[in-house]
Amino acid sequence: MSVSPATLPPVLLHPEAELARAALATPLLSRAVRLARWAGPGTRVGAGGELVDAQLPAAAAELGLAADDPDAAALASEAWRVAVDTGLVEVTDGEEEGAEGTVTPGEDLALLASGSPQDVLGVWLGALDTVYADATVPDMENLLDVLEEKGEVDFAELGWDPQAEADFLDGVLGNLYLLTVGDAAAGEGPVPLPALAASMIVPDDMGEPTDDVLEQVSDAMMKLDDQFRLFEPLGLVEYQPVDEALMAEVDDTAEPAPIDDEDVTRYGMVRLTPLGLYGVRARMLEAGVDAPAVGDLADKGADVLLEGTSGFPQAAAQAEIEQWLARHEPLGAARELLAAARGGDEGAPLRRLRCQQALSLVGAEAEPALREVLDDPELGGLARVWLAEHGATDVPAPSEALIFWLTIDTLAAQLAAEGNSDELQGLVEGLAQQHSGFFAQAWRVEHPATADVLEAMGRLHPDKKVAKEARKAAFKARSQQGL
Repeated sequence: MSVSPATLPPVLLHPEAELARAALATPLLSRAVRLARWAGPGTRVGAGGELVDAQLPAAAAELGLAADDPDAAALASEAWRVAVDTGLVEVTDGEEEGAEGTVTPGEDLALLASGSPQDVLGVWLGALDTVYADATVPDMENLLDVLEEKGEVDFAELGWDPQAEADFLDGVLGNLYLLTVGDAAAGEGPVPLPALAASMIVPDDMGEPTDDVLEQVSDAMMKLDDQFRLFEPLGLVEYQPVDEALMAEVDDTAEPAPIDDEDVTRYGMVRLTPLGLYGVRARMLEAGVDAPAVGDLADKGADVLLEGTSGFPQAAAQAEIEQWLARHEPLGAARELLAAARGGDEGAPLRRLRCQQALSLVGAEAEPALREVLDDPELGGLARVWLAEHGATDVPAPSEALIFWLTIDTLAAQLAAEGNSDELQGLVEGLAQQHSGFFAQAWRVEHPATADVLEAMGRLHPDKKVAKEARKAAFKARSQQGL
């Protein structure tokens, strides 16, 4: 089903200057700009600001479209409407009712040449609003049929609910956004259109979809095919449309055809572009959705950085930390990070893991800060690890108690970051194998997460005997803590 905004990970956006160049290069906006620069006092527009039919051939020619191109007039009309909606041209209505209007250059036209990247992206977002509105209206042929028959439009008869259509498209783009920015997808490949449609239609707890659900998915795919065809010229998505032959096959049969896993590309493939990520996120923010971006914490304190990145996927946390470190000198950054990593609260182990990740990116200039905390019960372990990795030979050996404490802290951090992951299971198995008496000592560790870590080891370890030892140790830890 539609993704919950609470689950959105931070997105790594491309630089605004790069996005602005991409926006100007999109076919739809570039056509709108050409028409805005072409327009003048002699340009004929109707009462609604649209180019009159007699003006469309000249507009199409200005865009380099062939006179015999059946889509030329529609493309010119669409580009002109974007120019009007985004303020690239200003249309003044005629003085008399029904009279043609006049056209002058809009204020935003100059911004595209002399404004900032944000100005350019603002114009592009205006164009996105226009296309978004087009993508959620019913089929124009159906509208015209109803108008000719009844003289007015009954949207209920068309089966069109404006809010439901907008919500559906928002949900689809939200899911596509999540699939793009999430660590699992890593934004590397396009998403099959059937999977995207199913994410909106098929209930999470449904096993085998019914024929009715499959038909709904098929209908949603056809709708999305039309919508993504509209979005691609604006650079929101890269889209491989549904195979025309496949749509003919669908029209010829009343039964929903099963998806052919061997050739899923025939059913459409879509991905958000870097510009599309920017656009979808902008719409989310406007709607009040919390859609964080990498770099939001770059000007915050180390405490906010470590706390904020605790819930980030690994790659996003790394990118955020790198941006934060770029604004700080190494020694001061190390001291600030170490201070923020202290604590016995539930989130402290993951803060220390992110601190260790950040410290791995600073150079030898940070060494004094690490030596200052060698005797710290919470930070001494990670300080020794850092110093050893940087070639220090005079680091005092850790006590057995410190080794066990650091082990519990590390496992608690991994558990908080990844849950019961395969990586954590491998770590647990290796630890129990290397240290036969681990559980006999581990339950005594004075760490707030000791019992929780031992319980997790009991769940994760495949050997029943070892798992039982872990659970017994967890029970002892809770008894010792008075829980």
